[in-house]
Amino acid sequence: MSILCPTPPHLLVDRRNRPYFLWDVDVTIDGLRERLSCGAREVRGYWAAKLMRQAKPDDVFAFISLGEIESLWPELERHLGKSRSFWTWILGMWGVRVAG
Repeated sequence: MSILCPTPPHLLVDRRNRPYFLWDVDVTIDGLRERLSCGAREVRGYWAAKLMRQAKPDDVFAFISLGEIESLWPELERHLGKSRSFWTWILGMWGVRVAG
């Protein structure tokens, strides 16, 4: 994903190390990374979807890969809300197989 333009690290978080896209929960960058790497697929799917729903698309890939999104799709798609159609479309454009 070298063509992406992610948010610079100093603008990604507030003074308490919480990312801008997790405005509704008290979770730091490290806490997000822990949730995305835990063993439970349901937990990983929920947090991946929250990330995909609330962060700029370019920032998503600083935390999760296309392969992980593809693998977790069954767990995360139900949590995408209104952004589901965007992610289904863009992932399809990139050749990632997800159910539409």
